[in-house]
Amino acid sequence: MKAAYARAMDALYLFCVGVSGFSLVLMTLVIPYGVWMRYVMNSAAAWPEPMSVLLVIVFTFFAGAACYRAGVHISVALVVDTLPEGRRRLVLLVSELFMALLAVFMVVWGTGLVQITWHQVIAEFPFLSVGLTYMPIPLGGAFTLLFILERLWIGPPRPDSFVFREPAALD
Repeated sequence: MKAAYARAMDALYLFCVGVSGFSLVLMTLVIPYGVWMRYVMNSAAAWPEPMSVLLVIVFTFFAGAACYRAGVHISVALVVDTLPEGRRRLVLLVSELFMALLAVFMVVWGTGLVQITWHQVIAEFPFLSVGLTYMPIPLGGAFTLLFILERLWIGPPRPDSFVFREPAALD
């Protein structure tokens, strides 16, 4: 059961990395297009800026979940690393519980935000629901919560479960 859950979390991690990477690539295409149209063509396009904001939202919450799982999120471990083993485990457990609380907050309040804004539209994209654009908030929270459960139940992910590994040292 644990192995199946870990494999599912590997797939979810790769999904989060893929979605956030795709969002980042799109941003790097959309923003220069907007600059080109405004300053070179002297005819500003209305959609690049709001689209880049939407892509930042997607990138932030999906990449945040992936970074949490990979253990490359921002953290201050200086004090924790100096603690004796028993206290270190306790502090790490408490920090995981606080992360779970934050993830539940994102799911609950993010879902509420999605529901409240579902019938609103974005002026530049009238076919796009505002609620849909906020969907990465509860999804990112849910994915982070799944990664927290993995860490508490199974332990940190295996280093070989990540697609991107450190390159071997050159001799």
